[in-house]
Amino acid sequence: MAHIPVNHPARPVYRVIAGLIALYILIFGIFGLFETADDDLFSRNSHWVLGLRTNLAFALVSVVFGIIVLFGAIHRGNLGHLMNLTAGVVFLVVGLVMLSVLQTEANILNFSISTVVVSMLFGLLFLATGLYDKVGPPEHAEEEAEWRRSSSARPGR
Repeated sequence: MAHIPVNHPARPVYRVIAGLIALYILIFGIFGLFETADDDLFSRNSHWVLGLRTNLAFALVSVVFGIIVLFGAIHRGNLGHLMNLTAGVVFLVVGLVMLSVLQTEANILNFSISTVVVSMLFGLLFLATGLYDKVGPPEHAEEEAEWRRSSSARPGR
């Protein structure tokens, strides 16, 4: 049975982590726009911004995605929780897809291996933040605390 904690005490810390990652993505995208402004949308030139290789398409996607995820990190309800889980899956899938096409012409976002590693890391961090930032009514938090304290919920007892 899957269990996602409700009203976790470290929820603000996880939201800050998600917000910092989203801010990095947004800043990376903005700097990437300035760096690649004169290039084609899907160029494969060697433009590096904040340690990651980019092109105009990747910079545009980063700006849009950074704004969306930053909104989710700032939003106090479960929308942020769902957005972080979704962002985690998106980052992991994009990282795997771009890893599989890294040395081909299908590498339209101009990824390098460092970009793949950062994408996977951000995906895992977004999943972790999404798992612990769910908000619920105080009754759910109390039921969860009681469930954790009860001896019947522990295996082997």
